[in-house]
Amino acid sequence: MNTTCQEGETLVNALIAAKNEISSDVDLIVAPPFTHIYSITKLLNETKIDVSAQNCAAEEQGAYTGEVSAKMIAAIGVKYCIIGHSERRQYYGETNSILLQKVQQALKVGLQPIFCIGEILAEREENRHFEVVKTQLEEVVLQLSSSDFEKIIIAYEPVWAIGTGKTATSQQAQEMHAFIREILIEKFGDLANNISILYGGSCKPSNAKEIFAQPDVDGGLIGGASLVVEDFIAIAKSF
Repeated sequence: MNTTCQEGETLVNALIAAKNEISSDVDLIVAPPFTHIYSITKLLNETKIDVSAQNCAAEEQGAYTGEVSAKMIAAIGVKYCIIGHSERRQYYGETNSILLQKVQQALKVGLQPIFCIGEILAEREENRHFEVVKTQLEEVVLQLSSSDFEKIIIAYEPVWAIGTGKTATSQQAQEMHAFIREILIEKFGDLANNISILYGGSCKPSNAKEIFAQPDVDGGLIGGASLVVEDFIAIAKSF
């Protein structure tokens, strides 16, 4: 929940201007607030920079005042939708069953879900981080058909490293990403090797290159650093 519409457009225009500095092999996605999403989708038309929503409703339509449906989002040309971000789980009580509904709504209208998973600090300190992440996958992603699974992007967020300045080491990130991929392989076989698993957790220019160098880390879900265009570009260039 950052930036006005005008501030968001300023960020995006700076990103467009710097696009040629970034390898064409790197896919760029921006996820603005709902108030800017339409204007920014138009601004990015034909730039090869895609747009994601930060959330969608669990229902298709109806008497759900204040909600925004996946169908509404897809209708304005958005391609992706972040679902299950740790802040949605923490502050709005979104359970795995609700998140499965949201993933299904997104897939139904052709949106590509960026599904977030991850453990809080207490769970890691209790050595339950693998168990927690496995349950999050089992109750949502492993419920999908193979054809729907192919459309999913996974984002691993060590919640204890978001907005705290703490960062998982590159080894910790790789360990969890490899664990996630192994679970996916058990259910979906070789399809799991084609799924992108992003790292989200205080990723910044100073650590991005080392994190992205890990074999099972396919990209980043960038939070605070995305509000500083120079940092976001530096992260994208480090891949």
